Amino acid sequence: MAPLKHLEMENPIIDACFRHFCASHGILTVEDFLLHDLYDLAAFAERQGITVMLSLIELQCRPLLNGMELLEDLQRNKHTLSSGDREMDSLLQGGFRQGQVTELVGPSSSGKTQFCMQAAASVAEKQDGSVFYVDTGNSFSARRIAQFICGSSDAAALRKRVLSRISCHTVYDIYTMFDTLQGLEVALKSQVQMNVNECRLRLLVVDSVSSLITPILGGSGSQGRALMVALGYLLKKLAHEHNIAVLVTNHTVGAGESGKTKPALGETWKSIPHVRLMLSRDHMNNSCTISVLKHTSMPSGQTVRTMTRKDSQQCL
Repeated sequence: MAPLKHLEMENPIIDACFRHFCASHGILTVEDFLLHDLYDLAAFAERQGITVMLSLIELQCRPLLNGMELLEDLQRNKHTLSSGDREMDSLLQGGFRQGQVTELVGPSSSGKTQFCMQAAASVAEKQDGSVFYVDTGNSFSARRIAQFICGSSDAAALRKRVLSRISCHTVYDIYTMFDTLQGLEVALKSQVQMNVNECRLRLLVVDSVSSLITPILGGSGSQGRALMVALGYLLKKLAHEHNIAVLVTNHTVGAGESGKTKPALGETWKSIPHVRLMLSRDHMNNSCTISVLKHTSMPSGQTVRTMTRKDSQQCL
């Protein structure tokens, strides 16, 4: 367990004097502090460092919520964000839910990236919020996003405003991904402390999550699987604690000799997303079928067909 000194960088009040005081009570590490009698420590609450440490513990060990409290949080904070596609919004009863991770699954050229960029444009334009877009395959296109912006007056100014609300971050490996998300988490916590509500982050896009995870899986070791689970946990944590809708994409793999396909990343990842949608594109008819594989409030198997836009098609 880490010594108390490791907490000094983020909490300067836990200085040498505080550590000396703790050492006089046999407390040398974070583990020692956690195992110590809290009532005994409370008697020394006039020492501000004790109060800070107890606050840190309370922050990390939040009390369990009952069903009514969870429902109230859902109704008050976990709203839906339009995907930018009428048929998908109808299927999802409004769009992507804040506080949840939604996964788009499909083979190459099935429309996953297009739906991601369309959702980013819709949230930045209509929800008055910002978008954090993680691009792992050089597929992000500002020009393509501009085509989804449907304002009728002063289109140039609207496109500029919308695009300024979308920040794109290029990530090519899992370790850079952790650094990027942890930096985002720090920034979001700072905004909460400073009570910043203007153009709040509403959508986090990761296109694609499978291209980051697939290279670290395989072999006899468990490190890759552990990193995958940790990434999934971090995405869900960001979604829940900051009321963000998280949208990730995943590719498909063969499911035996039947010729059918299934989502990649295996059974362990299957439990991560709250909502899982399968995309199947019909290039002949320029349409896409969206099927519900998993959802928190509706049965699987429901489908809807939507028309896909050509690269040259503009909003009318």
